[in-house]
Amino acid sequence: MASLDNFQSLVYYGAELALIVAILAVIGWDLLAKSERSKVLGSVGICIAGLGFSAVYSFAALQRHGAPKNLFYGMLAFDDFANTFRVLFAVITAVILLIAAPAYLDERGRSKEKTNASEMFMLLMVLTLGMNMMASSRHLLMIYLSIEMVSLISFVLAGFKLGDRKSSEGALKYVIFGGVASGVMLYGMSWIYGVTHSLKLGEISVAIAELTKVQGHVPEAVFVGVVCMLAGFGYKISAAPFHMWTPDVYEGAPTPVTAFLSVGPKAAGLAVMTRFFMDGLSAKGVLAAGAVAAPSVAPWAVLAGCLAMATMSVGNLSALGQDNVKRMLAYSSIAHAGYMLLGVSVFNQTGLAAIVFYIVSYCFMNLGAFLVVILLAEANGGDESISAFRGLGRRAPIVAAVMTMFLISLAGIPPMVGFVGKFYLFAALLKSATMWNWILAVVGVLNSVISLFYYARIIRVMYLEESPVAGALVLRKLFGVMTVALAIPTLVLGVYWAPVYDFVAASLGMIH
Repeated sequence: MASLDNFQSLVYYGAELALIVAILAVIGWDLLAKSERSKVLGSVGICIAGLGFSAVYSFAALQRHGAPKNLFYGMLAFDDFANTFRVLFAVITAVILLIAAPAYLDERGRSKEKTNASEMFMLLMVLTLGMNMMASSRHLLMIYLSIEMVSLISFVLAGFKLGDRKSSEGALKYVIFGGVASGVMLYGMSWIYGVTHSLKLGEISVAIAELTKVQGHVPEAVFVGVVCMLAGFGYKISAAPFHMWTPDVYEGAPTPVTAFLSVGPKAAGLAVMTRFFMDGLSAKGVLAAGAVAAPSVAPWAVLAGCLAMATMSVGNLSALGQDNVKRMLAYSSIAHAGYMLLGVSVFNQTGLAAIVFYIVSYCFMNLGAFLVVILLAEANGGDESISAFRGLGRRAPIVAAVMTMFLISLAGIPPMVGFVGKFYLFAALLKSATMWNWILAVVGVLNSVISLFYYARIIRVMYLEESPVAGALVLRKLFGVMTVALAIPTLVLGVYWAPVYDFVAASLGMIH
């Protein structure tokens, strides 16, 4: 397929251009606004407008189902797969902005934080731009640059709590692990380039297919390169053994940032990883040369499956002993990355639809759980431990009820959407009915059972333990409304999910 030049590509780059304009506008507004209240409200309004245009533009493209395009001489893709994630990223960032904004103003409109609100909102927008680029990258150089763009901004946001030792420690660990992962990933890219003589995923796919046809197996150099690149992908999605930065970063970062990191970059990492395997390695079925079936000669399913089992097990077992809810949810997010990798290991359209549907489901329930943590921390002087949830069922019954819904959904219990998401992941695995997929499914079910123990701890504390403080809990009304708003799709999609799943399944066309 012919690639569009830079000027032709701009016609299809509307979503990213809207984000760039919003970023520049926020910087300008921060310089011009007089009061702190006008800075915060104006910056949020500009960001929401930019995200809204990006989401509408991408959704309209999904509705048209137009022919996919290679943008900027093959560096980026404009296809349904990328547009689906563009819409998702815009929604996630908008929710985080609404969560983060109230933390900067007291009742009189004065700043409550040492940091600049506009700076944080601008960085979130830059991060969203980087995630868009990750989901649409079709070139090894662009994959690296987009991942680094997201990583560098994430480092800054992780250490955004000035003067907080945990925040500084988490950010430093994030930088160190990120630097190592980037170096290993670049090393892997050099191996792949050395074998295929190309950086474009389409050309890499053809070259690997031809070499595999001649040799009867995937070249060893390609395997080494792919394993090294998994360091970069695994670091971005918190997959074991590249997860070690996650608990400290999640605990030390501002809670809205933690909520964002647990869903946004993770979804972007899965998107770029899936595109690399299915587009660059022809892992989706038949090799490009057309003579050899990929599953019979390529180790990618086994590689992704081993990564999924390790990630699920490490995340769930580590979460069992946590008393800080943010750390517990950090290990939970590692485990959920493992569940999503089960879909990656299938390498077909059914697995891809299951991954994206699960990501959408996970965003609702995980953002809701973090929002409840923010609510209670704000009301309890920053306490984020499980003990802060004591007696919540009596002191704030609605908040306790929606938190229970989020936790049940994260555990994958019906009738919540988390159950439906896991059902589709396991169904995609078992559809091919290989022994390896059965093993992965059994390990996944066992991990879901393990996860129930630490989620149930919070539910038990909320309803079966007495609070040391009597009386109703005073909570911010806006956050209360948002938790209910996130709980509604968590429940409704668990009962009536077909339209959303059908839309996702029909919107995952990927250029090859």
